[in-house]
Amino acid sequence: MIEQIDKEILELANRSDEDLKEIYQKLDEVSLINSDRILSAFIENRVSYTDFADINGYGNYDEGRDKLEKIFARVLGCEDSLVRPHIMSGTNALYLAFTSFLKHGDMMISLTGTPYDSLQEMIGLCGNSSQSLKAYGVKYEQIDLVNDEFDTETIIERLKRKDVKLVEIQRSRGYSHRKSLTISQIEELIKKIKVVNDEVIIMVDNCYGELVEEREPGHVGADVVVGSLMKNLGGGVASTGGYIAGRKDLIAMAADRLTAPGIGKEQGANFNLNNSFFKGVFMAPKAVKEALKTAIFASYMLEKLGYKNVSPRYDEFRTDIIQTVELGDKESLVRFTQGLQESSPIDSFVKVLPAPMPGYPFDEVMACGAFTQGSTIELSADAPVIEPYTLYMQGGLSLEYGKLSIMKALSDLKKMINI
Repeated sequence: MIEQIDKEILELANRSDEDLKEIYQKLDEVSLINSDRILSAFIENRVSYTDFADINGYGNYDEGRDKLEKIFARVLGCEDSLVRPHIMSGTNALYLAFTSFLKHGDMMISLTGTPYDSLQEMIGLCGNSSQSLKAYGVKYEQIDLVNDEFDTETIIERLKRKDVKLVEIQRSRGYSHRKSLTISQIEELIKKIKVVNDEVIIMVDNCYGELVEEREPGHVGADVVVGSLMKNLGGGVASTGGYIAGRKDLIAMAADRLTAPGIGKEQGANFNLNNSFFKGVFMAPKAVKEALKTAIFASYMLEKLGYKNVSPRYDEFRTDIIQTVELGDKESLVRFTQGLQESSPIDSFVKVLPAPMPGYPFDEVMACGAFTQGSTIELSADAPVIEPYTLYMQGGLSLEYGKLSIMKALSDLKKMINI
């Protein structure tokens, strides 16, 4: 692999180690704090080897599952959690949460503007699904961000009317060009919402943000926190699954929706995945740290090579693992994505081309040569093939592997431009 990398790019990568040393050290400190919280949760809940047992059928009396859900609640700063292999993705977890808490005639408001693409059909903003929130009679409004900040005044005035059941905050940028939202920003807004309307459910889409900071949305007052185990909290070990964490009464509602009223959290086979779920959350601080270092390395390289609109910049504060860059044209977008795929451990021989993808309104390019299909804690990249041709990168279980892939993609791009 190294012999395929452009010499100028390799020299720049070698310089990055010293330039990024202090930034990497701060990530190590955050990882230690989060590791301490997770290790303490394991010890407090007396996790045993017997908790990894395969419980099949109805899944009755699964002590391991119960302990796992207590650990997730502790890690996320919540009262309770639902962590199941039956939740197949972050989008699935969000849909389960929405349909658990919202009924016909209820009003929900997105406080971060238009949700990312895969949620729009779920809500009913596009498409004509008979299972969308709109089809169920749920009313929807949105309040856009202003200069990457919550429009607090508008939000507070709207919530004073006391007719809103749920507000949703998308922590990560999704496919928008805004910055992701920090825990401090979320905390400040939640405090103000609680003053004017303490009955509204405050729900945070936490995808890509877990363990990036020292605190989670649950620690600052969020009622519900939702995410996927194929992202941060799966640690690159969990092969499927998602979670909903929050107030005990709300988690009971979500459990009834997932299984059936009267069954709730008491049943659900674990498909012999308890071991990987426990190990995944245990390894998650390390995996997230490596993903962040990979993103910072990518940002550093792109900035030094003169690419514009790199976000976040390598020395900016981060609250999630996503890195973006505007590549300016379709050919560059496709070639960079192909370079990442070609340097992946799995399916390196696959040729990335723009194609339709379920849940997305535009053709997409996606590089994901991962051990778990669709995993985004492993190094991956995707983008809608539309102007300004912005690539969204995330993940990386190892900085070393991440460096190799990014250098290969940049070398391919440089070669294409020079031809």
